[in-house]
Amino acid sequence: MSSLFDRKKERLDAGANRSSYQYENPVVIELVEHYKNRLLRDTNLEALTQLSQGEMRLRIEQFVSQFMSEEKVIISRQDKDTLITRILDESVGYGPLEPLIQDDTITEILINGPKEVYVEKRGKLTLTDIAFRNDDHVRHIVDRIVAPLGRRIDESSPMVDARLPDGSRVNAVIAPISLNGTLVSIRKFRKEPFQMEDLLEFESLNDSMSKFLDGLVKAKMNTLISGGTGSGKTTILNVLATSIPHGERVITIEDSAELRLDRPNVVGMEARPANVEGRGEVSIRQLVKNALRMRPDRIVVGEVRSGEAFDMLQAMNTGHEGSITTVHANSPEDALRRVEAMVIMAGMELPASIIREYVVGALDIVIQATRLTDGTRKIVSISEIVKLSDGSHVMEEIYRFKRTGMRGDGTVEGYFTPTGYVPRCLERLRGFGITIAEDAFDPVLEEVRV
Repeated sequence: MSSLFDRKKERLDAGANRSSYQYENPVVIELVEHYKNRLLRDTNLEALTQLSQGEMRLRIEQFVSQFMSEEKVIISRQDKDTLITRILDESVGYGPLEPLIQDDTITEILINGPKEVYVEKRGKLTLTDIAFRNDDHVRHIVDRIVAPLGRRIDESSPMVDARLPDGSRVNAVIAPISLNGTLVSIRKFRKEPFQMEDLLEFESLNDSMSKFLDGLVKAKMNTLISGGTGSGKTTILNVLATSIPHGERVITIEDSAELRLDRPNVVGMEARPANVEGRGEVSIRQLVKNALRMRPDRIVVGEVRSGEAFDMLQAMNTGHEGSITTVHANSPEDALRRVEAMVIMAGMELPASIIREYVVGALDIVIQATRLTDGTRKIVSISEIVKLSDGSHVMEEIYRFKRTGMRGDGTVEGYFTPTGYVPRCLERLRGFGITIAEDAFDPVLEEVRV
């Protein structure tokens, strides 16, 4: 092997262009492939994967040390540690993605083909120095993610949604749909769920808003959280759910499990796509209908996208007060229109005026979340849906984020303020023992900024 090792080193030193993602030494990269193949050939890799992470690393290190001794290969301790880590990543992990997945500060991983990997930290996207060998290498990692879930991705099914064991959500698209090779988006979630204190620290809202939202949840106000992609809807939903009293039974329903409610008596259900034969699909609408038979006090739906909106509203209208859900929309008014359209999608052949009355009869509060141009996420509006005696309604904004400018570094300037409208729901909050003084809704001065 020493002569083989020398030939490989000479070839690499001559300028063979191979990606090493985070690792500098090209010799190590070549040895990774060599010893990974030996492990596959000479050991029971399936048995190794059943061990704990520490035991597995120790056993692989023992095997590699044995191989290196047999082949008379000598490298530094640092390179050997890199070699072991790379073999673990490539054999039983997610290859170049492994260090990104393990980094808790990263919230999003975006692969735009084998040579372009971006990550998001605190709302900012940055290009990493990580790369894959080629598109087949990316496909191999995607297959490793989706295969244990009984899903596949190929030319006949070029898009797939999956979830990593830690709950991270994965979406992948391949050719011919993708024009840039295999595209992968991974949305990561914190091991510890967000609390209201975290949103205050991130300046996503202010203290008055946090107390008001806490009161809304405890007073069982039906709440719709609206916002665009990546605006923080799920995070807000998770935080609001922490205000639900522990004596209540909560059922969560999601397309892809993201909620982490640290509380007793909470049960979750997750929708299931059809299998490779096109059978076995379980939709969110089916789950919402089934949840009504499970004695829920509250139903929390991660996101309504289609006909399940009708069943969710029906639940809100028939005794399951305090339920919460989210919707993709750019404003509170747009959120109501989106929900109306979803009720129509459920097959309800009713006049638009009746559908609107049904929607506003079920919902009490609309929270609008937005991701600003500097990457920060804020609750930019909290509105109350006020039902009038003639059957109509008005949307009254209670709080808003007022944007005033932008600093030289691109940071958005602005402040949170009440609008001056005193919400009608204060009376209901008092009935639940929650007191908020009316002067708390007086507009603040512009000088009070975030």
